Amino acid sequence: MHPILKVTNLSHKYASNWAIREVNFEINDTGVVGLLGSNGAGKSTTMNIICGTLLQTEGNVSINGLSMKDDPIAYKKQIGFLPQQAPLYLDFTVQEYLEYSAQLRLMDKKLIKGAVDEVLEKTSITQMRSRLIRNLSGGYRQRVGIAQSIINKPKVVILDEPTNGLDPNQIIEARKLIKEIAQDRAVLLSSHVLSEVNLLAREIVMIESGQVVFSDTLDAFNNILTPNTMVARMLNMPYVEELLAIEDVQKVELLPDNKCRIWFQPNEDLAERIVRKSAEKNWRLTSIHTESSGMDDTFKKLSSSSTL
Repeated sequence: MHPILKVTNLSHKYASNWAIREVNFEINDTGVVGLLGSNGAGKSTTMNIICGTLLQTEGNVSINGLSMKDDPIAYKKQIGFLPQQAPLYLDFTVQEYLEYSAQLRLMDKKLIKGAVDEVLEKTSITQMRSRLIRNLSGGYRQRVGIAQSIINKPKVVILDEPTNGLDPNQIIEARKLIKEIAQDRAVLLSSHVLSEVNLLAREIVMIESGQVVFSDTLDAFNNILTPNTMVARMLNMPYVEELLAIEDVQKVELLPDNKCRIWFQPNEDLAERIVRKSAEKNWRLTSIHTESSGMDDTFKKLSSSSTL
């Protein structure tokens, strides 16, 4: 079983400078994967190579085992791309533009009308099909951009800052749409808005100074700085030794306001075990939650510690 998207030892050089160096990551399932990195980190270079608009210096990219190098046309048929500035022709109607986008992707002419109708409905712009794109609001233009990226039913969709320039209501609608299109395809989402990535992504790939510095789940990303700790509040705080006696508890720190921080070996049942012990010993547990460092702190840490 091939990964949906596999990036292998990807490197690219502009003149004498490496923009990216030996970038490796895989997307193995549908859903949203967040692509993070500072300005100039190599995200755009990586996305352009994946989309086939830039030929890499070294390495390879494949979709479901189909290599860009071996069959670029067949490969590109599996890709949808919405760059930061949507490539819209303002004097086209929405329908004309989507038909043109389908033709560019070498779709069978017999399938184009049905594909246009489908993406118009999917992106909730059917009522705009005869409207000139120049007369659309920013939110509707972005929907047209997303529609063209999925018209050929690609396996992988690349979205670069898809909510950039939208108002709060439009952002909410765009995020809902991204979640919907990610249900049956892999979406690689690049955004500087970390809260957006936190809401949408299940996995994170972070590139800094041209190299991958993180590739794992969203939870793992959020817990880099404070791994495996939880905070509990108990009105009848037990002795530290009593908490240490609970299986998988490694360390305990007493905090103000009847709270304690617990370091633990990864175990999904530990919180439940503490709840049961509290009821048994009358510790009067009122709250317990796992700590996380937050995306902002983790992003800052990874971006400041990386070098090419």
